[in-house]
Amino acid sequence: MRNNLDRHLAAVRNLGILAHVDAGKTTVTERILFATGTTHKRGEVHDGTTVTDFDPQERDRGITIFAAAVSCDWDGHRVNLIDTPGHVDFADEVERSLRVLDGAVAVFDAVAGVEPQSESVWRQADRHGVPRIAFVNKLDRTGADLDAAVASIRERLHPVPLVVQLPIGAEDAFAGVVDLLRMRALTWDEDGGAAVEGPVPDELREEARRRRRLLEEAVAERHPAALEEFCDRETLTAGTLVTALRDLTRTGDAVVVLCGSAYRNRGIEPLLDAVVAYLPSPLDVPAVCGVHDGADERRQADPAAPLAALAFKVHAAPTGRLTYLRVYSGTIEKGDVLWDATAGRSERVGRILRVQADRHAPLERAVAGDIVAVIGLKAARAGSTLCAPDAPLVLEPPGVADPVVSVAVEPRRGTDADRLVSALARLAEEDPSLTVRTDAETGQTVLSGMGELHLEVAVEKIRLAHGLEVNVGRPRVTYRETVGRGVSRLVFRHVKQDGGAGQFAHVVLDVEPLEDGFDFRSTVVGGRVPQEYVRAVEAGCRDALAEGPLGGHTVTGLRVTLTDGSTHVKDSSETAFRTAGRLGLREALRACAMVLLEPVVEVTVTVPGDAVGGVLGDLAARRGRVTGSEVRGGAAVVTATVPLAELFGYATRLRSRTQGRGTFTTRPTGYAPTPTPVSAPEDRPAT
Repeated sequence: MRNNLDRHLAAVRNLGILAHVDAGKTTVTERILFATGTTHKRGEVHDGTTVTDFDPQERDRGITIFAAAVSCDWDGHRVNLIDTPGHVDFADEVERSLRVLDGAVAVFDAVAGVEPQSESVWRQADRHGVPRIAFVNKLDRTGADLDAAVASIRERLHPVPLVVQLPIGAEDAFAGVVDLLRMRALTWDEDGGAAVEGPVPDELREEARRRRRLLEEAVAERHPAALEEFCDRETLTAGTLVTALRDLTRTGDAVVVLCGSAYRNRGIEPLLDAVVAYLPSPLDVPAVCGVHDGADERRQADPAAPLAALAFKVHAAPTGRLTYLRVYSGTIEKGDVLWDATAGRSERVGRILRVQADRHAPLERAVAGDIVAVIGLKAARAGSTLCAPDAPLVLEPPGVADPVVSVAVEPRRGTDADRLVSALARLAEEDPSLTVRTDAETGQTVLSGMGELHLEVAVEKIRLAHGLEVNVGRPRVTYRETVGRGVSRLVFRHVKQDGGAGQFAHVVLDVEPLEDGFDFRSTVVGGRVPQEYVRAVEAGCRDALAEGPLGGHTVTGLRVTLTDGSTHVKDSSETAFRTAGRLGLREALRACAMVLLEPVVEVTVTVPGDAVGGVLGDLAARRGRVTGSEVRGGAAVVTATVPLAELFGYATRLRSRTQGRGTFTTRPTGYAPTPTPVSAPEDRPAT
């Protein structure tokens, strides 16, 4: 029985497709579904016929917005695949997906190479320790260059790329690849049917031998067993290469690089073979680690072990509320009662579904290693841990980025106010990177997200899914405040006596700038402030960070040191010292030289050469600082750092300046000081 379970898990691959927007992720996913027989017609992004981009907004805009899960079978293996968004505004969808994946395929444009969002998702995968293979797509395009794309991978992402294929033909003449491991040619006809195997073409035989030798030497340098064989025989067998490439991929010491053209259905079968051969199964990744009673606890990928599953996505479908789960250990059966360890409540599983984007197939059970959706969970959120009631465990949830752009929203009809509140709550439940709050000064409802497009999609969803017409205010960015020059030995006494027990707390604070974040220290000696009161002062200081003196924005980038203080024998308490910490730091910040910070992004603009001058002038007018310029694929590519607030409406301006031929992408780079310390502009709804 144990061997059967292990064989099942060894034949599972949980992977994501990662890339910059328009690099071809969704087309790669569609061709994988077609090659595996899951679909019988090739879906096309431009026709709106794809399986994974099923949402009306995705089909209208031609981009992936929501991560979509699908399953297929290849060579006796179950492949659970998540097609992730490539636009920067939806990076949190990628983050939640990477949290539950064992491997990934990173797709790169053969003309553009590594693009800004390619770099961002690569770094996200690095943080999660997700092994990857690379697929250089669009080799049939004019200007496509595999070697240049690989060089950009090496220079910008810093992995060791191990290229295992050689293209046959270039640009429009691209017809197939040479498999350098088995020294064979794989070609596809114009209809993109199944691959035809044959000998290496005569004109490529010498180049293929040279590249095979370079591959052997690179592998031998990094893999001890391969080095031993290489020293003995001065060559490596295909079997040794496969084993070494698998080990190097799973440890992250190298990245296998394949190539093809997904649109023309060339290179997909070798890509699937590489997924099975090199990416890990649930048995190959470390046991998931959670916390129980304050202690770390690990759960192996074992269907017989106590249940541990992580909810990573919630979707309100017509069939009911779908909660997407990655099952790390144990088994879930229909009707089971699960324990939501994050919320501390019980949930009952109504149905278990195998997900095919917006279509579902019922399952009787889900076991360790599966990615499924369940119906019946009423309160579980993205990041909730579902476990066995008698074996509780809390898994680390996916991180959620702080929103950077906000708009005020209000119903067009006053009678729809309650419906709007409900719709916004549903949005925030499905997408944790969206936040909803009520402005204390204006009473407006404020929706915050990761970018202008993110909020535009959210508002459109309210209109389409809930039938609500809303007024939306002008976008505004989320500012931060930081300390430019600190203060020393600020004395604050909190004394309150109004009958009964009083409150007394005396603190002395130093405040100084810090590069990022918040740090609290205590140098009090002699027990003048007991340790429990020191912790209360820190908690009070953290409370004070919510509103800075310049405009009520969150404060960051400071270190607070408690240097002295005193207590009262009867009136001192943790509450009094927490209040002193909060009010004392607020007074200290008013005495500091404060700096207002605004979010900045790296903008990459691709335009025809004759439009560069106008684009540069426009970027300068938007307070942009140009950091690079190059010619790529016959077009000029300009990189600049620009305040996010200056980019609202930039897409329309760029199209008008370039007669519709210019495109741009953005990547968040953090916060920078504003030219003048002003608070955020007032946000008034517009009709």
